[in-house]
Amino acid sequence: MPWNDNANPGPWGAPPPGDDGKKRIEPPGPRPGAPRRPPQGPGGPDLETLVKRVADYVNRHARGPGGRGLRTRATLAFLGVAFGAWLLTGFYIVQANEEAVITRFGGFVGTVQPGLHFHLPIPIEKAELVSVTNQNQTVIGGTPAALAPDESLMLTGDENIVDLAFTVQWHVSDAARYLFKVRDPDDAVKAVAESAMREVVGRSALKSILTNGRGEVQSQTAALMQKILDRYQAGVTIDAVQIQNANPPQEVVPAYQDIARAGQDAQSAINDANAYRNRVVNEAKGEAAKIIQAGEGYKVQVVREAQGQAARFNQLYAQYRLAPAVTRERLYIETMQQVLSHNRKIIVDAKGATAPIILPPDAFRSSAPATADAQPAPAAPAAGAAAAPAGQPQAAQPQTEAPR
Repeated sequence: MPWNDNANPGPWGAPPPGDDGKKRIEPPGPRPGAPRRPPQGPGGPDLETLVKRVADYVNRHARGPGGRGLRTRATLAFLGVAFGAWLLTGFYIVQANEEAVITRFGGFVGTVQPGLHFHLPIPIEKAELVSVTNQNQTVIGGTPAALAPDESLMLTGDENIVDLAFTVQWHVSDAARYLFKVRDPDDAVKAVAESAMREVVGRSALKSILTNGRGEVQSQTAALMQKILDRYQAGVTIDAVQIQNANPPQEVVPAYQDIARAGQDAQSAINDANAYRNRVVNEAKGEAAKIIQAGEGYKVQVVREAQGQAARFNQLYAQYRLAPAVTRERLYIETMQQVLSHNRKIIVDAKGATAPIILPPDAFRSSAPATADAQPAPAAPAAGAAAAPAGQPQAAQPQTEAPR
């Protein structure tokens, strides 16, 4: 059948009216009813043109002779390359600070440690990498561009307002829970931190927060945050809560500065009083120890003297048992000598006299005048003489019998 036989058009049907079988040359530009293509930019062909060229290349090399059928070898090669590229999507690398979470059709399968691994290619399995060792930091308050400008203003337990800014340091402890249990873990950590800090501040006094109670507030906030996040199963561990700034509101800062200065003055006065107390107490303790030591020494002295007197009495008693008369006379003489040795008066007792003769103390002194500062020496008592105590009136003393 000739190619220009219009009487028998063949299986494709008759040509449209007015078609003389010659190839028509259409003017450039889109055909009526065809979608308009976007104009190409100066950088080269657009994506649609590139896709069309790739499709034309595949059709030329994949189809058989005459444009009919597909080439088996080309088809197998194309399928092999596509399959290899699909298998390569299953290889992945987990860094030292990461942990991979494997999901199969969106369901959790397990976690993988650092290294080179393989999972079933996409879309069967997928690996999501999560950093588990890096320190994350969440700042609450103190940022000018904060979403909530008043998030740092908190009410204390004594009904005061404190402007408090703090940071939370945390890391991921369970990658699977971090991905699947909480929708947005970062926002959850920030919300829990603000809530926990407000609760702890609401139980504390303003003075404690501004002075020496920050450590307790930080530890309580960290413990409360960890408790809440564990209840949420967020897979997050709180490492530290650090208060960056804690001040009263700007309107009352001068008043609080005056209070702080007054507190410092009071503490200084207390320190001075404590120093004075310590000095006085130590001095009193020293005096008490001195008195106690003196008493101990006096006790030892008295005890030793009593022991010596007792030993002397025992010796005298032993001599008295051997010679009672001699011992008695000796004791008498020694006693009278000890008593009359300090007497300034001289008494002469003569035999047959009715009354003793009392002489003045300077009776036996020389006629030379004594100096003003010379002390009168006591006269030696004569035989049978006794001295009266000083200061006694010169009266008659009872007659004493001379020792025999």
